[in-house]
Amino acid sequence: MSVIVAIAALGGLTLLLALMLIIANKKLYVFEDPRIEKVEDMLPHANCGACGYPGCRPFAEALVLQKALPGKCTVSSDEGRQSIAKFLGVDLGEEEKQVARLACAGGTNVAINRAEYIGIESCQAAALVSGGGKGCFWGCLGHGDCEVVCDFDAINMNEHGLPVVDVDKCTACGDCVEACPKDLFSLQPISHRLWVACKNLEQGNEILEDCEVGCTACGKCAMDAPADLISMKNNLPLINYAQNHNTQLPIQRCPTGAIVWLDDSGIAIKGKESKKIIRKGNRLMGNS
Repeated sequence: MSVIVAIAALGGLTLLLALMLIIANKKLYVFEDPRIEKVEDMLPHANCGACGYPGCRPFAEALVLQKALPGKCTVSSDEGRQSIAKFLGVDLGEEEKQVARLACAGGTNVAINRAEYIGIESCQAAALVSGGGKGCFWGCLGHGDCEVVCDFDAINMNEHGLPVVDVDKCTACGDCVEACPKDLFSLQPISHRLWVACKNLEQGNEILEDCEVGCTACGKCAMDAPADLISMKNNLPLINYAQNHNTQLPIQRCPTGAIVWLDDSGIAIKGKESKKIIRKGNRLMGNS
């Protein structure tokens, strides 16, 4: 008899809990728009964060709720963005593509090391040892942390130990910005063609002993630029991109090529008075 009572009690308790779960499921159920999953499938699944959302799923949710427009996904193709806009019946929207830009041109053919770093092949590790040993304290250390963290194969180290960004592959995820211990990377709209490829804060030609393409703070770029486009701050040109910066005038008299014009593929074009660098191998101590 006691066994029957126990079974009945357990059965009753199980039934009660099942009923409570059913009621809770109905009361707490949150409707999810089925369009979210379809929109997510139409996105590139890069989860790069270039759209301002932490991943493609949150961005899909924002699209369905009309808190964002498909144009914010600069990684997707034109066809992909248009398909999403048509599916949701919304405007495409426009968002200028952003890319990672490197504020250094001091490769091994133009810049020297004052000390030899021997250790873990990492910029982060090298920077902990007296700044990495490079003559220019602010320069790229060339160990490729940015290349390692880039999940989109958009960064490759060239023959002179400098990162080169493939603007077509770059998603502006920002991983290289975080990885660089010298803060040389920043995310810029692709229309920012006028670019200062240096972060040296010293003034004068003495910097050329350590890097032949360093900015000497001569100020010629600021003198030649249209009014209010370029000012000098901390011995570096500061470009006011709010002004019309579609001009190559500021680069023409730069003696070192520290300020450049970037073409469609991101290749730096120097001014006519910039010193031409023809050295292919490493610059050794004492090289002029």
